[in-house]
Amino acid sequence: MGEYLPNFRHLRTFCEAERLRSISRAADAVFLSQPAATQAIAKLEDSLGTPLLERAGNGVSPTVAGQAYVTRARRAISMIEEGIAETIRIGSTKSGRQARDILPLLTTTQLRALVAVGTTNNFTLAARLIGTSQPAIHRSTRELEAILNVALFEKTTRGILLTRAGQILWQQLKLAFSELRQGLMDVSSCQGFAKGNIVIGCMPLARHFVMPETLVSFSTRFSEVTIRIIDSPYPDLLHGLRHGEIDFLVGALRTPAPVDDVLQEPLFSASLCIAARNDHPLANRKSILLDELLAYPWILPPPGTPTREHFERLASGTPHPSLRLIESSSQILIRGLLMDSDHLTLISRQQVRFEVELGQLTTLDYDLGDSLREIGLTTRVNWHPSEIQRAFIQTLRAVAARHSEI
Repeated sequence: MGEYLPNFRHLRTFCEAERLRSISRAADAVFLSQPAATQAIAKLEDSLGTPLLERAGNGVSPTVAGQAYVTRARRAISMIEEGIAETIRIGSTKSGRQARDILPLLTTTQLRALVAVGTTNNFTLAARLIGTSQPAIHRSTRELEAILNVALFEKTTRGILLTRAGQILWQQLKLAFSELRQGLMDVSSCQGFAKGNIVIGCMPLARHFVMPETLVSFSTRFSEVTIRIIDSPYPDLLHGLRHGEIDFLVGALRTPAPVDDVLQEPLFSASLCIAARNDHPLANRKSILLDELLAYPWILPPPGTPTREHFERLASGTPHPSLRLIESSSQILIRGLLMDSDHLTLISRQQVRFEVELGQLTTLDYDLGDSLREIGLTTRVNWHPSEIQRAFIQTLRAVAARHSEI
């Protein structure tokens, strides 16, 4: 929440000037004087560190950076407008005002306040998050509710929660803020250097297999780009992706896709195996029976994960009420339990490749049937990657192609 966000009115003024090819006409469109409009655009350019418009005669035209940024700005404004329209619809307001009429009344301060309170469910924590006072946060959110004529919050025993209408606007604002963050990367690319942040939700196999090589290759070329890897359960990663907190996910794909606003792109397939310590009682055994496997304790990922679902199919119809089970997705914990006990696990062959080669772990001789899982990329529908993000994904695809299983 401490990231740069442009002044919303400055942003609208710039977009109108680019559309109308005139600062004076843009001033009329946003109800500013021409000097004020000129100053607004100048402040936006100064905050971005580059000219966005070229002045020629009585008109203006976008620079290369301006053309890139205006695309992001318009997408962000459109997302906010869509959020306002849906919030008004759900909130059953009878104000009669349209989203396009409300949009000019909003300020960046109000929008940031809503996102902060929706994220923390607390006015005091929200104020700390964006570096302001609690009264200022409270005032901004109440102003926003008054403008929309819609209740955005409700008090509960768990704190200040967003209403359904507030949830809609909160999500759209987070997506819009993400779009503007991408706009900064676009501008840096136009200036001839790559700078910015990429946030990736990474699942277990990708963390151990394709991601390390991808990170090394990409960072060698783009040393000024900060990459943040989020390691969380899949539902949390999906939530972050859909709310603009995460740029894309890398890991096991879901069949079918979990929601209709994400796209899944397969990169390679990975097969499962049953892993155990190298001197496990079942090691080097041939024709192991299912009952023998289930007689040992297991460590498995939580329900709902592709690997856990495969195990459930494997063990279905075989009652084992005394099955000793530990649920965890921690590769460190899984490795430690396997090497220090008789535990078994179901895991991708790639994830234990090095331990098997070192003689620490082994894979058991048991036919798992069709255990191939598709590993790939998950993005939001209508997500437009920046040049830097696109370069990372291209690197990821190249690494995955080199290591794909046939």
